[in-house]
Amino acid sequence: MTIKNKLRAGFGFLFLLALICCGLSIYFLNRLSAVAGVILKDNYETLQYVKNIGNALDQNESGLSAKQEGLIEANLLKQEHNVTEPGEQQLTDSLSSKYEQLKLLGHDASKQSTLRLQVRKLLYDIMQLNMGAIEHKNVVAKGTANSATLLMALICSFLFLVSFSFVVNFPGYIANPIRELTERIQEISKRNYHQQLNFKSNDEFGDLGQAFNLMTHKLNEYENSNLASILFEKKRIETIINSMHDAIIGLDEKSFIIFVNEVACTLVGMTEPNLIGRYAPDVAMENDLLRNLLVTDQIKMKIYADNRESFYSKEVLSVVSKDKVIGKVIILKNITEYQQLDEAKTNFIATISHELKTPISSIKMSLKLLEDARIGDMNPEQKQLLENIEDDARRLLQITGELLDMAQVETGKLQLNFGSTHPNNIVDYALKAVKTTAEQKQVEINVKCDDNLPEVRADLDKTTWVLINLLSNAIKYSHEKSVVDLEVKKYKGDEIEFSVTDHGQGIENKYLSRIFERYFKVPGATVDQTGTGLGLAIAKDFIEAQSGKIAVESELGEGSKFYFTLKKINNQ
Repeated sequence: MTIKNKLRAGFGFLFLLALICCGLSIYFLNRLSAVAGVILKDNYETLQYVKNIGNALDQNESGLSAKQEGLIEANLLKQEHNVTEPGEQQLTDSLSSKYEQLKLLGHDASKQSTLRLQVRKLLYDIMQLNMGAIEHKNVVAKGTANSATLLMALICSFLFLVSFSFVVNFPGYIANPIRELTERIQEISKRNYHQQLNFKSNDEFGDLGQAFNLMTHKLNEYENSNLASILFEKKRIETIINSMHDAIIGLDEKSFIIFVNEVACTLVGMTEPNLIGRYAPDVAMENDLLRNLLVTDQIKMKIYADNRESFYSKEVLSVVSKDKVIGKVIILKNITEYQQLDEAKTNFIATISHELKTPISSIKMSLKLLEDARIGDMNPEQKQLLENIEDDARRLLQITGELLDMAQVETGKLQLNFGSTHPNNIVDYALKAVKTTAEQKQVEINVKCDDNLPEVRADLDKTTWVLINLLSNAIKYSHEKSVVDLEVKKYKGDEIEFSVTDHGQGIENKYLSRIFERYFKVPGATVDQTGTGLGLAIAKDFIEAQSGKIAVESELGEGSKFYFTLKKINNQ
């Protein structure tokens, strides 16, 4: 039988017991009601009729009035229809006969006296007969009640024991196999596949036990059959890791070293057995390289190994399983070749830029001489050509200057001359430099710089170059006859903020994160607006070299705001 049918049978049995209990209760209650009803309906009414006849008879001893006769005959008629006890019919007939004789005597008191006594005697006999019946039926009712009480007590006790046994045992029939199954599953989660369920029933639990036993058997076979495969795969992965040219170190979630390849061992200067299984921070206390790998956030590293200096980039990968970090892998990539190429590129750019400055300066000097009237007059076409050459020479000189600055930054040869200066000095120098450009485009520069601002610690030339670059870009991207706002104010803590705001076309949000990258140009700019893509990158390096910050805020169609901060002098 299935569990579903067993549940149906069990609950059906309880329902049947409840029906039996209710049926017996109704049966005995009906019996008691029937007995009590007979007592009230038959005997009690007879007593009432007899009483009414006796009262009517006693109202006038000399004779019966019409009213008395009507009352007696009405109750006598009711009594004749209410004969229920043995012998009551004879007494009722005698009473009717004597009453008829009493009516015939008229008002003869002497003759009525004897008949009245006989009538009263018959009334008394009928009363005694019914009272005896009432006592008898009361005894019968009590017996019935006692029997019903005893029988119901026995039946209810039996039903209670059956129900109690059902309540106690049936949940265990369901819960015990489930508990045993849960315990076996917990053991399986611990990779203990030798678990068996011994369910001997022929229901779903029996089928479940057989399926579970088959599953554990297959799991055990799978575990044993795949162990060699897993070991082989582990060996292959270790071989792949060891054959890589990058240094690889694996840590678990508790920072214990779980694997390391030969390149990493060479760089760290320790053998694999001395690293595997050890707590990484403990090893770092005696090894500078590992300490730098674990503690610092340095991306590029110069490491001396194999009797030569090499450059490496560090990358840390977190190993995540079910949204939980279970370890990490540290990878050191050898970028020596790329570093050498980058240095060669930087040196080449620096050399070319430096060499170009001399001929460009000569070109500008020649242009100045050609513009002198003492050399000779020029027609308008020649003057226009000279202006074009001068603009190109100025642009070329600006590009070579930016390339030189970028080369200094990349080679780490950026020289800063820190000093104390008032923000007004930086603003004044920048405004003089961009005055002509602003006037040509009819752009008004609105300056807000309080004279009471404290002095800042900065390289005046480099900071002025940054502000000029920001103002030049703002003018370049502004519409004609528009306004550029230049504001200097106190920032958070001990910093002063320089901000330049234009009301041009703005920058799309997707480009804001790349605006300070080298050689990046915002798409959609006109030929007059584009540059080398180095200005903002150099500005970022100049400001950050002075412990400042530079950023941009912009909305398409609303303009852009570029701002940077500098540290103020501490004693102010």
